Amino acid sequence: MEKQPYVYILASKKNGTLYIGVTSNLIQRIWQHKNTQVEGFTKKYNVHILVYYEHHEIMQSAITREKQMKKWKRDWKIKLIEKDNPQWLDLWLEIQ
Repeated sequence: MEKQPYVYILASKKNGTLYIGVTSNLIQRIWQHKNTQVEGFTKKYNVHILVYYEHHEIMQSAITREKQMKKWKRDWKIKLIEKDNPQWLDLWLEIQ
């Protein structure tokens, strides 16, 4: 799973604060979030649960998708998460 473009959503808890990001190394980036090594929003609001991710073939499409999702209404984001992860489980173990 290394060096491939991903868009991901982190949550503070079920129906909690959401964060959308993009990365070329999903495992490393989520580890950084979980270990509060990323300054800013996720550290400040304790947003560390990986609830959704999607792979993209090229980084530009991942960046475009991230920007698109950030403009979505909250309920659209929740529907996307709950489509594949209705219990809001932490997907961290799935990607390791």
